Amino acid sequence: MKIMADLHIHSPFSMAVSRDMNFSSLDKGAAAKGLDIIGTGDFTHPKWREEIRNSLEPVDGIYHLKGGGGHVRFIITGEVCTTFELEGKTRRIHHLIILPSLEIAEQLSEVLSKKGKLGSDGRPNLAMRGAELAEAVVELGEDCMIIPAHIWTPWFSLFGSKGGVDRIEDCYDDQTPHIYALETGLSSDPPMNWRLTALDRFTLISNSDSHSPNPWRIGREANWLEVPRLTYPGIVDTIMNRKEDVVTIEVDPAYGKYHWSGHRDCKASFSPEKSVRLGGICPVCGKRLTIGVAERVEQLADRREGVVPKGAQKFIRLMPLCEIIAAVLSKDVYSAPVQAQYWKIIKELGTEFSVLLDAAEDQLIRVCGENIANAIIRVRENRLEVDPGYDGVYGVPRDE
Repeated sequence: MKIMADLHIHSPFSMAVSRDMNFSSLDKGAAAKGLDIIGTGDFTHPKWREEIRNSLEPVDGIYHLKGGGGHVRFIITGEVCTTFELEGKTRRIHHLIILPSLEIAEQLSEVLSKKGKLGSDGRPNLAMRGAELAEAVVELGEDCMIIPAHIWTPWFSLFGSKGGVDRIEDCYDDQTPHIYALETGLSSDPPMNWRLTALDRFTLISNSDSHSPNPWRIGREANWLEVPRLTYPGIVDTIMNRKEDVVTIEVDPAYGKYHWSGHRDCKASFSPEKSVRLGGICPVCGKRLTIGVAERVEQLADRREGVVPKGAQKFIRLMPLCEIIAAVLSKDVYSAPVQAQYWKIIKELGTEFSVLLDAAEDQLIRVCGENIANAIIRVRENRLEVDPGYDGVYGVPRDE
C-alpha cells in the first residue's frame, strides 16, 4: 500500500512554534493535506511526552487519537542537536530520531538527560558527538532510526557551512553503518544530493520540519512510501532497506530559506558563482555572507550536475497550494482571501495532495478559476519560477 508520511515536525515546546500545535489540530491539518502518518516531534521533552501519552494510543507501533476518531496515524519522532569539537571548531548538528514506542522514547530520554537539559526546549542541545548519539539510539533496538536532519542548512546540519562537517564519518565515526537515510531539507532536492557519490547508498527522505499544524506548513515536503502494511516495522524497513519504494515530495529548492548565499540585513542574495566571485563578502556592508545550500553543494560535489546515479530515487516537485494561490492573488499566504480560496478548493476537490497531483485540469478550472488552475498545472510541469531564498528568507513563487 502507498502512504504519505511527514516524519519531522515540532511541538509547542520548541522555539518559534505555534501554540496551536496539538494532536487534534495536527490530525485535522494532516487530513486536509492528505497525509496518512505524521511524526509526533519532540519526544525528548517531558511535557510533550505526557501529552503524547494523554492524547494518543498505540496500534502496531504507531499511534492514533484516543477514542478512535482521528483521521491519521502518528509515529514517535524527535529532533536533537549535538554539539562537539572537531579539528578546533565547534560543530552543531541536528538529528531526526524515529522510535517504535513511547516506552523506548522514555528510555532514550533518560540516557540523553545526562547530556543536556531536555526540558529547556523541544529540540534539546546535547553535549555529545554524533557517534555517541547514534550508539545510544541503536542500542535500544535495530528498528530505532537516527537520520541527519536537513543536511545542508548552514546552521545546525551535517554539511552546513556554519557548523557542519565535510564527511558523514566526521560526525558518526564508527556508527556510520547505522545511518540509513538522509533528510534533504527544503533548500535542497535529490539532484543536488546526487552531486556527492558518498551519498548514493542512503535513502533520501523529505519532511516539513513544521512549526505549525496548518496544512500549508505540514507536509510541504513529505514521503510517498510503498509499505506492506501501515505499521512501524513496515515504515522503518522501507526506509532502511528499500529506497526504491520511497518517493520524496519536494518543493523547488529555491523556495527554501537558505538556497542561495546572501545577507538578510542588506536584502542581498547571490548565486554560487557570484558569491565565489565576491569572496563570500557582502558588497553592501562588507560582512561575510551566509553561504547557502547551492554553494555548499558545489564545494563538496564530486559529480557533474545532471548525472543521475544508478538506483536514484524518484521524486515529485510540488509547491504548497496556499503558496500557489498567494502568488496568483499577490497576497500573503495567511491573508483572508488566500485562506478562503484554499478551503473552498479542499472542500470541493478533496485533500491538498489530491488537488496538486490528481485533479483533472477541467476540474481545477471549474473550482479554482483559470489563473490558479494554470498555476497548479505549471507546478506539475516544473514550470513555476521561484525567486531563491537566502539567509533565512523564504523563496517567493512568481505568477506568470
